[in-house]
Amino acid sequence: MGNKTYSVVIAGAGGIGRAAGLLLRELGDFEVNISIGDAVEPAAKQAAEWIRQDSLRPGKVISFAMPKTGSNAEFDGLLAGADIVLDCLPGNQAPRIAALAKQFNLHYANLTEYVKETNQVMEIASGAEKGFILQTGLAPGFVNVLVNGLFQQFCRENKVEQVEAVSMKVGALTQNSYPPHYYGFTWSPVGVATLYVKPARVIRDFQPVARASLTERSEIIIEGIQFEEDLTSGGAADLPDALAGKTRRLDYKTLRYAGHYAWIDSVLREIPHGEDLVKRLQEKMEEHIPLVEEDLVVIYTSVLGRDRFSKLRLSEKSYLIKPVQIGKK
Repeated sequence: MGNKTYSVVIAGAGGIGRAAGLLLRELGDFEVNISIGDAVEPAAKQAAEWIRQDSLRPGKVISFAMPKTGSNAEFDGLLAGADIVLDCLPGNQAPRIAALAKQFNLHYANLTEYVKETNQVMEIASGAEKGFILQTGLAPGFVNVLVNGLFQQFCRENKVEQVEAVSMKVGALTQNSYPPHYYGFTWSPVGVATLYVKPARVIRDFQPVARASLTERSEIIIEGIQFEEDLTSGGAADLPDALAGKTRRLDYKTLRYAGHYAWIDSVLREIPHGEDLVKRLQEKMEEHIPLVEEDLVVIYTSVLGRDRFSKLRLSEKSYLIKPVQIGKK
């Protein structure tokens, strides 16, 4: 990348936003100036101080107060001098930030699993001169790239064009859990509530279809640890379209410890008909579930199919990721 100093605006100063800022500052082979903003100004200031703290890397890290809607003079000024905006806000904000990125001719990247808003951003990005990279987090994002590579490798090595099943499973978990919810928040509570409530896109009989989330529960053992899994929204990204006709079955499922989904079912049953399920579920979860720093990320992908001799074969790739040190953090 040469000696250029890049200017990055991070929209959203929650755990993901500040982690992204730390990674950019400490791991990049380039100098970066970071502006991190949030509607809650103290959160933005705290995030900027945390990113700067104990760092020996060059580049500025500043905070700013983001407007809750639209933009303002300060936000416009930062965008006008930036190279890229990294959207770490809840997914319902993606169209707003994407429109601003296009207005100021910036590269745009987001992490959201929200389906409707992703489709809106794709429309906004039409005709843009800069890159729009969508759903580039863990799930959707990394897991989709991982399983697509596994699918391509399976077909190449076994000389086939179709498979029986493509599976993606991800859990952002705590290292320990306890009743009644068996869970701890390691990322956005509204994101968790949304993926439990909105429909999931899958492939059944080679065709993309929608299925209600939390309706295909089962158990799986990954690297010796037993988890529950169930359909959730957003994680499959555009793979149901990309692999239509190529796999009999495809789904994305979220991994949890045993007991969590039963607790979620009980909460959803108590919400009166006609009320906002995402909002009420988020409120109930935040009432009982703590935020936890010591997390555990579990990733599992697999491709099941028959080789050219009609023998059933399974290719798998899994990761169990505990916290690592980045810089001094």
